[in-house]
Amino acid sequence: MAVYKRGYQRYKGPITSHWTRFMVLPRFAWHRMFQQRLVLLLMVIAMIWPLLCAIFIYLTNHAELLKGFSRQFQSFLSINGNFFLVFMTVQAIFALFLAALTGPGLIAPDLANNALPLYFSRPLRRSDYALARLATLFGLLSLVTWVPGLLLFGMQVGMADTEWLHGNWRLGFGIIAGFAIWCLLVSLVAMASSAYTKMKSVSGGLVLGFFFIMGGLSGMVNAIFRVTWGNALSPRWASYRIWCALLGVNIDPGPGVAACVLVLLSFMLLLVLVIERKLRPIEVIS
Repeated sequence: MAVYKRGYQRYKGPITSHWTRFMVLPRFAWHRMFQQRLVLLLMVIAMIWPLLCAIFIYLTNHAELLKGFSRQFQSFLSINGNFFLVFMTVQAIFALFLAALTGPGLIAPDLANNALPLYFSRPLRRSDYALARLATLFGLLSLVTWVPGLLLFGMQVGMADTEWLHGNWRLGFGIIAGFAIWCLLVSLVAMASSAYTKMKSVSGGLVLGFFFIMGGLSGMVNAIFRVTWGNALSPRWASYRIWCALLGVNIDPGPGVAACVLVLLSFMLLLVLVIERKLRPIEVIS
C-alpha cells in the first residue's frame, strides 16, 4: 500500500498510568545524581552524625556501661527533644549543601537547551514536570534528614521502656514534620535558583546565598530597630523555631510559631511563582 493511502489511526495499545509517567523524571534524575562522586561523598559524610547519634542512644540505654563515669555526665546522657533538635540542626546543614550541589542540575539544563517543548509534547503537564523535579530533590534530601531521624527514634523506642514513649511520642511526628518543612523550603529554593539563572554554577551559589543573605538581613533589622521580630525573616531561624515547638523545646524570646509559619509560607509562595513564571515551553521577549 502506498504511503499516501495510509490514513491516521489512533494508538490503541496499552497506556501507562499517570503515576508511571510522573516517576520517569525522578527515576532518571536519581540515577544521574548517584553517578556523581561528590554527591555520594557528601551523603556518606552526612551519615556520620546519625551513626554517632545511634551510638549515643545505645550508651544512654545501657547504664551498666556508664558506671565508671560521674553522675553529672550520666545525667547529660538523656534522649529528649534537645537531642533530636541538635540532630535536626546538623542534618539540615547537610541537606542544604546537598541541595546546592544537586538542585542546579534539575531545571537549568532543560531551559538552557530548550528542552521543555520536548517534555510538554508528551502526556506531561507543567505541574507534573515541576512536581516531578520537586519530588526528585525532596526524596534525595529525605535520605539524610527524616529517614535517619525516624530510624533513631525507632531505635530509642525499641531500647527504652514504655514510659519514655508515653512522654515523648510527639518527637517522632516532630522529626517528620520539621524535616518535611525544611526539605520543601530548600527544594523550592534550589528549583527557583536553577530556573532563574539557567547556569548550574551560579544557581548553586544562589541556594546558599539565599539563606545567608536572609539571615544577615534579619540581623540588620534587629540591630537597627532593636527588636526580635526580625528573626522571622531568616528561613533558618524560622524553621528552627518551628522545630522547637514540634519537639517541645524552649528557646530565646522572638517571633511566635504562627509568625514563622506565615513567613515560610510567604517564601514558598514567592518561590512557586518564580518557578511557574520560568517553566514555559515558549519564552516571549518583549
